[in-house]
Amino acid sequence: MKVDYPNLNQVIVSLCEGEDDVISLMASVVCEVHHADDRFDWTGFYRVTGPEMLKIGPYQGGHGCLQIPFSRGVCGAAAREGKTQLVPDVDQFPGHIACASSTRSELVLPVWDGNGVLLGVFDIDSDQPNAFTETDATEMAVILAQVFG
Repeated sequence: MKVDYPNLNQVIVSLCEGEDDVISLMASVVCEVHHADDRFDWTGFYRVTGPEMLKIGPYQGGHGCLQIPFSRGVCGAAAREGKTQLVPDVDQFPGHIACASSTRSELVLPVWDGNGVLLGVFDIDSDQPNAFTETDATEMAVILAQVFG
């Protein structure tokens, strides 16, 4: 199953309309994205909770890491650099943190509020290698900007 991005976008925007609580928004986005595609093995947010520190937020899938410093892993790189990380093989990513041994590839996007403040990162893991495309990255960025921007 591949994501129907126009439909996913419409559903998420509709569900989130009028909501301003960030945690509620994150939970709604995670639920819809996680169930949109069989490639998505773990889907969740890591929230900025202090200087250079991410802590787990709403997610679906197995347990995630509880906290990730900006200096470590794919999520840390997305937060530190403010850029999407599209990783076809996590074993080839320097400093990858193995929160789950089943993760083979990863897509992590920074999440900004309407004022350009980094709220956290949106992390999608797959148990398949090379699971994500530039289209996935672009479409997810559009959804996140509409919900949080």
